[in-house]
Amino acid sequence: MFVDSHCHLFFEDYQNDFEDVLKKANEVGVKSIVVPGTDMETSKEAVSLSEKYDCIFAAVGFHPHDAKKAEGNALDDIEKLSFHEKVVAIGEIGLDYHYDFSPREKQCEVFSAQIEIAQRRNLPIIIHERESREDVLSIIEKKISNGVTWRHKKGVFHCFAGDTTMAKKVIEWGFYISIPGPITFPEKPNKPNSMLDVVKNISMENILLETDSPFLTPVPFRGKRNEPSNIPLIAKKISEIKNISIEEVATQSTNAAKTLFNI
Repeated sequence: MFVDSHCHLFFEDYQNDFEDVLKKANEVGVKSIVVPGTDMETSKEAVSLSEKYDCIFAAVGFHPHDAKKAEGNALDDIEKLSFHEKVVAIGEIGLDYHYDFSPREKQCEVFSAQIEIAQRRNLPIIIHERESREDVLSIIEKKISNGVTWRHKKGVFHCFAGDTTMAKKVIEWGFYISIPGPITFPEKPNKPNSMLDVVKNISMENILLETDSPFLTPVPFRGKRNEPSNIPLIAKKISEIKNISIEEVATQSTNAAKTLFNI
């Protein structure tokens, strides 16, 4: 059994075959799917999907791209929405300095405020980090040392793009790392796949699996729409890297996801 810990099923990419997408996922053993929102509208959509399908769980929050939308009572509304029985995390939240679709100062403000929501609600966070490692780690470190009693397992760095040193640091803080489709991509001579080194050197008990659908489709379907049924391809690659069975990858990653999201 597998859990897809990060999948944006509210995208239009699935509007014509949504039921088939879920059926295919179920057939290959993906029994639970976490759907994180990226703003107020998509957070509500994630919750709505979770109400319709037993296998879907929701996370709510403002993605760094959409931090500029978090005006007025928006964050209060996210906190209210987080009380829904199928909301399992605050996310997708974080910082993205690659695109800067929202001003960096605003991203930091909204990220910080949403961590505080998670602390008040005793929910884990789902973190997006792109070219913003120093600020992400700094903000998180301040929040976990502010004296607020929070979860033992505090969240997950989705699509983990850091190195092994960073992975060990955040694991020590109480976070998981999540591995997506690019783990299957062939290495380039001038650009090593850092995920390979991380997976080799981190215990399987600290790793989640995700598709980040509809993005980051694994080999051999790279270039096509991603979907939860591709999770076993990621698990297979991890099993090869770590020289363990795919069954062990499934068991360990599923246990980790269930522990983190309380599902």
